[in-house]
Amino acid sequence: MEVEYQEEYIRNSRGVQLFTCRWLPLTSPKALVFLCHGYGMECGDFMKGLTHVQIIKFPMYMSEYIRNSRGVQLFTCRWLPLTSPKALVFLCHGYGMECGDFMKGCGTRLASDGYAVFGIDYEGHGRSMGARCYIKKFDDIVSDCCNYFKRISGKAEYMNKKRFLYGESMGGAVALLVHRKEPDFWHGAVLVAPMCKISEKVKPHPMVVSILTRAEYVIPRWKIVPTKDVIDAAFKDPLKREEIRGNKLIYQEKPRLKTALELLRTSMSLEDTLTEVTLPFFVLHGEADTVTDPEVSKALYNQASSKDKTIKLYPGMWHGLTAGETDDNIDIVFRDIISWLDKRSSDQPTSSVSIVVKGDASSSPDPSLNRGQKNYLRGWKAPKMHSAM
Repeated sequence: MEVEYQEEYIRNSRGVQLFTCRWLPLTSPKALVFLCHGYGMECGDFMKGLTHVQIIKFPMYMSEYIRNSRGVQLFTCRWLPLTSPKALVFLCHGYGMECGDFMKGCGTRLASDGYAVFGIDYEGHGRSMGARCYIKKFDDIVSDCCNYFKRISGKAEYMNKKRFLYGESMGGAVALLVHRKEPDFWHGAVLVAPMCKISEKVKPHPMVVSILTRAEYVIPRWKIVPTKDVIDAAFKDPLKREEIRGNKLIYQEKPRLKTALELLRTSMSLEDTLTEVTLPFFVLHGEADTVTDPEVSKALYNQASSKDKTIKLYPGMWHGLTAGETDDNIDIVFRDIISWLDKRSSDQPTSSVSIVVKGDASSSPDPSLNRGQKNYLRGWKAPKMHSAM
């Protein structure tokens, strides 16, 4: 009989960290059984009953709360491989999202392939404290991520490991700004449908921005910004879409005025400074994405000064590449991500080459992506069929 084995640390009411573990059947359980071990004993090894079952080990998941420089309690989590990690991957989630549940699939997949994965819920997001989805100052998010990521990177067991940023949608903007603070600290970034430019199709008129700017000092927290249902627009698979909608940690109300303006200003600032991006990166985007325009990723690719940069556009896929597509499509996306990370986490130097991957084998390179750089078109066939978030 095969079972899934998981471990997790929790804190009791007295603040003491306790080890917990579980053995789960691969189908729906008949009932729940809770183990109470004997004096001086323990559960993980003594009570695992290896003679009766074949255990399938999954990455270790742990969570803890920290306080930022403003005294706000923030939720952090990590997925650790069962052996020494190939490298460290730091997650930057999207607007209104969270790491512990929504990005569990990402953390588990990367940790299963040997990466130590760390996530943090921004202030006001997920399990972290603060007014829900109220971003008073975007740089506060960036600073909180920088401080947490560097604290983890400074641990003795991780000091010699390479460090990669991973950002989805608004998290792509967070990752790029974290990189900007210390460009030489990071070894690369994976950017999934990043928010780093305002598409000309949706850019607000300057007069509208001026009016909203005056109002933000009077009603900064008001939820008055009209927006479409982002979950409907972002996640293609109907079952996954409803599962995501059922996650009550995800913010699903209208954006607050101040928050919307902070996102706008951040996007416009990044748009003006894309040439300052110098780290190796892999940008992925669904061609059918209506939340963040694929042209945004093309602009990043074209303008970034990075010598090692890769772009891949997925025909027919939507915004939620890692969580809202069919299982087959999600597998394709993660294979690409892990392949890119594997090549850059090894001790072997990576050649400075710019790669374009688009469409199927019959596609021709997009002229907008070829500006004096050598492009390589790799054949890829789409199978039939993760707002700034």
